[in-house]
Amino acid sequence: MKGLLRRACVLAAALVALPLAPAVAAAPAPASVGCGVPAPQAPGSSVLHTLSSGGRERTYQLHLPDGYDPGRNWPLIVAYHGRGNTGAGTEAFSRLSTLPAVVAYPNGVVGTGDGERQAWQGAPYAAAGVDDVLFTEDLLDEIEARFCVDTTRVYATGKSNGAGFTGLLACRSASRFAAVAPVAGAFYPDTGKNCRPSRPVPVLDFHGTGDTTIPYAGDAERGLPPVQKWVGDWAQRDRCTTRRPDTVTGPDITTRRWTGCTGGAEVTHVAVAGGGHTWPGADGYSGGGHTTQTIQAHAVMWDFFRHHHLTRSAR
Repeated sequence: MKGLLRRACVLAAALVALPLAPAVAAAPAPASVGCGVPAPQAPGSSVLHTLSSGGRERTYQLHLPDGYDPGRNWPLIVAYHGRGNTGAGTEAFSRLSTLPAVVAYPNGVVGTGDGERQAWQGAPYAAAGVDDVLFTEDLLDEIEARFCVDTTRVYATGKSNGAGFTGLLACRSASRFAAVAPVAGAFYPDTGKNCRPSRPVPVLDFHGTGDTTIPYAGDAERGLPPVQKWVGDWAQRDRCTTRRPDTVTGPDITTRRWTGCTGGAEVTHVAVAGGGHTWPGADGYSGGGHTTQTIQAHAVMWDFFRHHHLTRSAR
């Protein structure tokens, strides 16, 4: 009996972690101005770049997929590190660089308090006066000018404070991102204040029920909402009409979906039973607590991303 249960769990996990889809073939309309421009780095490499934004010199690590060709346009994923981490650190555990996409790992500015660690706008410990939304806009402009990117297939993900920042981007930069996928998100009040996105935004959220850093049930003292409420608020913003029955994958994964949303959007929440402040399927240390290997976040979010893209009117 135990053997049968084990095989059932493995099969269920395989159904969630679907095979990675190949990069989408080039389409002239959404191609960025960087198409046809020789890349400043080799395919398959990760290189640290700098740019000026808001009067500051900022940095980001950029990974080109194996087989990158400036003659075809590629999806772009922007991944925001957690507080005190780095873009390179996030690349090391997230496995995002294994996807058939250009991946940017920007670095935050050192914030205030508790060791003064790199952080992102919207958190109470973020550096005062730093406009990371503007930095993101400048980052996208630079990448689209230097590399061949499909401007309708630009996505954001992040961990913890970086995940909370993707919530802010969904509110303010919906015209640039086709979908967002926060992991263990720290959704402080300022990440959702006056949230009026210009279009319905597809959202895929991951969170461990055993997360003691950003509790699943929320933390009123820090202004952190229950995760289920944050996700439900996005289902309301996207005017979703149908909540699908929850699905259980393996021993520790429950997925909740809202469909029938305006503009073809979708809201999905993946709860990891007993999961810590971690990235599902991480290759290495990604935070405190248990890291599930039942699913791999990068594979699940890729399957989600590839079903969503911006329209020309949204751009």
